[in-house]
Amino acid sequence: MKRGYKRLLIFEIIIMIILILNSFVSSILSDYGMIAFLLLVCFLFKFLFGFEKDRHRFAKDIIIEEIVFLLTYFLIYYLLGILFGFAKTNYLFYIKNSFTYIIPIVLIVIIKEFLRYMMLVKSEGSKLLVVMTCVLFILIDITGAVYYNNFSSNYDTFMFFSLSLLPSISTNIVCTYVSVKVGYKPVIFYLLVMRLYPYLLPIVPNPNNYITAIISLIVPVIFGYRVYLSFLKQQDEDVTRDYNKRSFVPLIISSLIVTILIYFVSGYFHYYAVAIASGSMVPSIHKGDVVIVEKVDNVEDIKEGQVIAYESNKITIVHRVIDKIKVDDEWYFYTKGDANEDKDDIVVKKDMINGTVSLKIPWIGAPTVWFNELSK
Repeated sequence: MKRGYKRLLIFEIIIMIILILNSFVSSILSDYGMIAFLLLVCFLFKFLFGFEKDRHRFAKDIIIEEIVFLLTYFLIYYLLGILFGFAKTNYLFYIKNSFTYIIPIVLIVIIKEFLRYMMLVKSEGSKLLVVMTCVLFILIDITGAVYYNNFSSNYDTFMFFSLSLLPSISTNIVCTYVSVKVGYKPVIFYLLVMRLYPYLLPIVPNPNNYITAIISLIVPVIFGYRVYLSFLKQQDEDVTRDYNKRSFVPLIISSLIVTILIYFVSGYFHYYAVAIASGSMVPSIHKGDVVIVEKVDNVEDIKEGQVIAYESNKITIVHRVIDKIKVDDEWYFYTKGDANEDKDDIVVKKDMINGTVSLKIPWIGAPTVWFNELSK
């Protein structure tokens, strides 16, 4: 092994030891602590080995391919969200969340992937060093998860492997491959989109842990394969120019579809979709149906016999209005599921009502029930 290889190998092993100690002894490398640590590692790396310029030719072309891939992914993911259900995010409109979540994610991803690329360049194709670099960045990803998981039960251990370790292995193998082939810029773009979207969009799909683990494991592999195919196409410059011109059409169409879909299911439009998770409205609405809810501007217009959607303890309930009364200029609604013998215990107030059901799509939400049962 060359002398430079040995120095780099020792350098990486020392960082690994620090990360392992951080995982099992005292976790100080989280968020801004990790940023400071990575900056220190970059400084030492430059001092010991120096930096190289990214000379990859096809980074911009690959990023265009990534945009198409990511838009396709989000289109499919949010369509499946009708089956999984959605969770509203609370990060979008709070500036403090930028300092708590967004800024650390951005800085860690940029510094980490720049450092990964520099280590891979200095590896000069050494398989041992490439593998060691990949392992190093897996440790960077999971150091916090190891420290905060007490592994007190088989379930905790399983969740760590399925939600932290295996997705990290999958992602870092793919990121290492992409970094070698086309540089660090496409990797940074991909990771920033995948890590930041839960903090920047009003709602996100809410699959159970098992489905989340499968998605986190498979999507990076598909991304890596897509980059591999794109990289082969970029070898011919004429093909590249022609392909990029044609790629803007699906790019624009996908962007519009994804944007409309996200805002449709989030409730920002006049209509939005809700998946039914119980059989309380049989035979009118069955478990697994999806209903389209129309917002109401004036709850006074809601009539007895209409089916409404309302929120109670952060759960959307779709039941029929059986009575309404007005007390001190305030309307109160009594509801009941068609399949239930008794009326609901909850008295529905104006601020709880999301809207009235205007359309039913049979059985399209049935997989929601299956996925939820898997998690029990």
